[in-house]
Amino acid sequence: IGSPFALQNTVTTGIVSTAQRDGKELGLRDSDMDYIQTDAIINDGEVIGINTLKVAAGISFAIPSDRITRFLNDSLGKAQYESSNIKSMFYFLRRFIGIRMLTITEALVEELRQQNPDFPDVSSGIYVHEVVPHSPAQKGGIRDGDIIVKLNGEPLMSTSDLKEALNQDTTLLLEVRRGNDDLLFNIQPDVIMQ
Repeated sequence: IGSPFALQNTVTTGIVSTAQRDGKELGLRDSDMDYIQTDAIINDGEVIGINTLKVAAGISFAIPSDRITRFLNDSLGKAQYESSNIKSMFYFLRRFIGIRMLTITEALVEELRQQNPDFPDVSSGIYVHEVVPHSPAQKGGIRDGDIIVKLNGEPLMSTSDLKEALNQDTTLLLEVRRGNDDLLFNIQPDVIMQ
């Protein structure tokens, strides 16, 4: 029991009792499947979130279900509006650079310094948790563990700053702190259909 990544209001245990509990042991006569037995609490019929980001072993984050519902309702509304107006299949176009990222916070920096005492001295920006293989970010030179401190010459305060920039049709000039070096990268986002 503890507070992973020094995040407040957090308690986890996450124990898997066995990965091969036979369905017949559970009284399921026609089951030929093995079940994973955990101590996770399950609420009947309610999705509370969708897991999206694994930071480290035993530490992951999920998008809350109310945000997912809002996104799906907005997407459905847009798709219905467009298809009724143009009478064709509607695709969502989205610009993509291919990183999983976290906003730099004091707590995150403290936790990362425990794992790596040479972690750069930063107070704001975006921590690149993972770079997607073959993505514009990887092709442009961005690596796991980089810290994006500026976007087009302006300081980055949160991941939403980068997400907002992806809505514009421009190349991204990223200033990255890697160790003790500040590096510049021009990244041309890909456009993907959703």
